[in-house]
Amino acid sequence: MCAASACCGPERVTTPATTPAHGGDRIAEALRAHGVQRIFTLCGGHISPILAAAKARGIRIVDVRDEVTAVFAADATARLTGSPGVAAVTAGPGITNTITALKNAQAAQSPVILIGGAAPTALQGRGALQDIDQRPLVEPHVKRFLKMRRVRDLAPAVAEAFELAMSGVPGPVFIECPVDLLYPEAEIRKWYAEAAGQGRALPDRALRWYLSRHAERMFAGAGAPASRPSAPRQVVVPRASDAALHRAAAMLERAKQPLFVIGSQAVVMADEADELAEAVGRLNVPVYLSGMARGLLGRDHPLQMRHARRQALREADCVLLAGVPCDFRLDYGRHVRRGATLIAANRSAKDARLNRRPDVAAIGDAGQFIRSLAQTLPTAVDHWAGWTATLRARDLQREAEIDKQAAVQGQFVNPLAFFRALEAEASEGAVFVADGGDFVATASYVLHPRAPLTWLDPGAFGTLGVGAGFAMGAALARPTSAADSGPEREVWIVFGDGACGWGLAEFDSFVRQGIAVIAVVGNDAGWTQIAREQVKMLGDDVATVLARSNYHDVVAGFGAEGLLVQRSYEVRPVLRRARELARQGKAVLVNVWLDKTEFREGSLSM
Repeated sequence: MCAASACCGPERVTTPATTPAHGGDRIAEALRAHGVQRIFTLCGGHISPILAAAKARGIRIVDVRDEVTAVFAADATARLTGSPGVAAVTAGPGITNTITALKNAQAAQSPVILIGGAAPTALQGRGALQDIDQRPLVEPHVKRFLKMRRVRDLAPAVAEAFELAMSGVPGPVFIECPVDLLYPEAEIRKWYAEAAGQGRALPDRALRWYLSRHAERMFAGAGAPASRPSAPRQVVVPRASDAALHRAAAMLERAKQPLFVIGSQAVVMADEADELAEAVGRLNVPVYLSGMARGLLGRDHPLQMRHARRQALREADCVLLAGVPCDFRLDYGRHVRRGATLIAANRSAKDARLNRRPDVAAIGDAGQFIRSLAQTLPTAVDHWAGWTATLRARDLQREAEIDKQAAVQGQFVNPLAFFRALEAEASEGAVFVADGGDFVATASYVLHPRAPLTWLDPGAFGTLGVGAGFAMGAALARPTSAADSGPEREVWIVFGDGACGWGLAEFDSFVRQGIAVIAVVGNDAGWTQIAREQVKMLGDDVATVLARSNYHDVVAGFGAEGLLVQRSYEVRPVLRRARELARQGKAVLVNVWLDKTEFREGSLSM
């Protein structure tokens, strides 16, 4: 227990064989009532009652080696299932370790519930172990910070957190649970009595009176119906107005060169992704997909374009941004030409108007808006066929250029050729998790996600280190066993050699918990995305140089399978071997030595 200290009182509790009802039970029961199947965590005494009670109720406890991984895994769960993912971490440093993942979930609009421990209510601000004021650290990065003061409020807080996380613009919610709300009431009262002592002096008697009153307030009404699990609350999906829908439909009908750009927010309702894909097909408008929307139309849909997006946006006369803000990825709106009609469908009014005021702001769920457009407009006609053919021809030309660049031979492995091989070898049920800079960006040009919700990247925050947690969440949300129906499930992590440094220790977690993922590390011995422009502009490679480290040996030390690729002819046999090992239930890492390329010159973003 990381909180074992006399100042924390409850850490000295010995749990009897039959544990009486306590705050941890109430939270676990509420999580079960909301359909939670797993909690991602790193253990800590402040939260032990929650974990034990959840396990007793059949909720899987998935323990990791870093709290940030737990939140990344919960984030991936949310993205792939459409329901909030849940993580629980201990107080103080356990919570501070999650800040990056919380911020990433907020930026990606991902519904995550983080349950955090806290020092005993009676000792907060008095120097207790791991006691800090957690609100100022966490509150800026979540939709709501729920601070618990009474046991009877724990279960209702879970219901409130689930509703908040999914309503409006989705995002993370934090529930702070002080340790003395979680352990059995009798033990807490016993601890309070011991802490007050038996002294007869006035200060001693005053302390006993204060702690007794404090306990009464904490446990008041704990047996009342309000403390029982609250039923899941109905979350109303925000819908754009009919006026916005009809204006957008009219603009689209008049367009000669329309274009859709669909982003992650459009697939928040994960169980409706197939319906969204069908609606896009009926509208017959060429489309670019980004973030979690990659793969929405399958591997090779004729309407999906992958290259020359900037040029297409500058030529389009009507652009629909579905869940996509005009941030740095669209050059703050400048990629869309001024003369074009701009329709912004977004749950966030702020994002819909960010940097560029649209002609139509359809404030509501972007996926639902596209489905409504498909129902409003008549059956698509072919008067956009020429425009689509032009974009398709550019795509084919760019693919031919990539093929030519992939054919260049070097000392080690051409990254483009590697991804051509991975594209051919990965199963039709593959899920790709992207964690890196230059190597991952190269993958985005070559890999074709096979189906909706089969590509996970960090999103607009650009966070490195998501790979292990995302893969863990993806593997458990989409089982990889041979008994799973449908195409063979595989979870691939595409690691840059810089990014993989965050996730290597989690191969211990993969092995211990039987999670069979396949990681490929693009090992070019450097932080290449940074080095490209830094060396060119500043003439110095300082802090961008890495070694060609034996990452495959590191994971072997954790009990996983490590494979090394140094030559092009080794790539496909090793990828097949990796797939075979994963089918046997083993976690695998393939360390691929890469040649340097100029494929992504000019990749610096501001």
